[in-house]
Amino acid sequence: MLRILGNNRKLCSGVSRRDLIQAGGLSLFGLTLTDVLGLEAAQASSNSTVVGESPSGRGFGKAKNVLILFLYGSPPQIDLWDMKPDAPEDIRGPYKPARTSNPNIEISPLLPKMAKWMNRVATVRSVTHTYPIHGVSFALTGMPNTDLAREVNVRDPRHWPYFGSVVDYVESQADRRAGKPDNPIPRNLILPHRFGRPGPQAHWLGTQWQPVVANWEGKSTGKDPYGQGRENPYGGITPDTRFQFSPGQTWRELTVDRLNRRQGLLEQFDIQRAALEQSEEVRAWSRSRELAMNLLTSEKLRGAMNIQAEAMKLRESYGMTLFGQASLAARRLVEAGSRVITVFWDEYNLGNSAWDTHVFLTTRLEQELCPGFDNAFNALMTDLDQRGLLKETLVCVMCEHGRTPKFNRGYDGFGPQGGGGRDHWAGAYTNFFAGAGIKEGAVIGKTDAIGGFPEERPVSPKDVLATIYHLMGIDPHMTILDPQQRPIPLVDGGSVMWDVIA
Repeated sequence: MLRILGNNRKLCSGVSRRDLIQAGGLSLFGLTLTDVLGLEAAQASSNSTVVGESPSGRGFGKAKNVLILFLYGSPPQIDLWDMKPDAPEDIRGPYKPARTSNPNIEISPLLPKMAKWMNRVATVRSVTHTYPIHGVSFALTGMPNTDLAREVNVRDPRHWPYFGSVVDYVESQADRRAGKPDNPIPRNLILPHRFGRPGPQAHWLGTQWQPVVANWEGKSTGKDPYGQGRENPYGGITPDTRFQFSPGQTWRELTVDRLNRRQGLLEQFDIQRAALEQSEEVRAWSRSRELAMNLLTSEKLRGAMNIQAEAMKLRESYGMTLFGQASLAARRLVEAGSRVITVFWDEYNLGNSAWDTHVFLTTRLEQELCPGFDNAFNALMTDLDQRGLLKETLVCVMCEHGRTPKFNRGYDGFGPQGGGGRDHWAGAYTNFFAGAGIKEGAVIGKTDAIGGFPEERPVSPKDVLATIYHLMGIDPHMTILDPQQRPIPLVDGGSVMWDVIA
């Protein structure tokens, strides 16, 4: 028998951590059960119950999939899609509004391809809150980051679960009650690599509900926006770049024989585990093991991640950047049956990068950010539409806050950098929605003369999440039990944005 030394702490079900690890013994990747699952978090999840009746209503359940394009650092709304041409020069910026396919909105001339889609997109220009820090978790969980310590600490116990993890949990529970097997394709995936800040993590829901996170192999060709020679794959990558799920191990290196040997060992431990099979913790471990096997053996999933299978012309239309190629992989995962796919435009080896344009704003918008986003968004929308997938896929373009109405003088946290920019601002910013259940061409909300605060129809990040849940067929007011066994709604205080729904 495999013996595990150390504290034999008991779970509330009476099963000890040591007994459970001995029963589970060996994970697929040679980790302990604690590494794979996180028993304390698993217990919080296993004691949770889902309460609430699914509401009817316009658009309910229209979205078979949701695809989020998250622009970390936050685009400058005044320079792009909430332009203020009559404002003073240090507010309106250097760009004049350009016409779009939607007569009710003009956007930046830096986004000519997106402009052609504005009659198919719902624009919400009045998202607002009071926390001008990188609160990705507010946008993706509904719980605001109220201080910097919380913003940067993934382990802060105050964080709530990522909405993709909640979707996975709620729907898996419903499937289990209905006697349905788990979907072999993960419901909840993140591209192109692990996002390091709080937001897309399962937290107290349990690590078996963590998103499946891809990683990439390739070479960066993008210019360092600060001119210091550092890698910037969001500015460019080589065409041989690949996405995979197993860090440090390619598909070619993991043979079927090796998988079978590992599976055989695991089956030996199943004999010891039989007496514990009714435990929620053991079932959660079994789910984690089954998911891990599916990640490594599913031909359907492997094929979905193989962007090299696409014609080079199509790949180039997305842009040969990390964000563009990840967006292409996301479309393929939609086809494969994933439920929630999130693509991050993230910082990479450099603070104050991505869309965090405190400095060099105009240069970066013109040379890197807008071309990269414009290509990816246009290609994704075109691709989904031509394949008949847009009508059942909810596409969301989101960020965590906006940027100041007034230009700064080119300073950031490291001192003078040259090239002005805009700083953090949570008073007003813009999100976009398209596809399943969305009212095409809707323009929601209006900001004041300098784009600082909403004058009409303020929208909370909680309202955005409530709307996404609703379109996915999940009541945003249903409750689950938190670690203290208190029933809490999925989105506490959020309301569905009925004016965005067709």
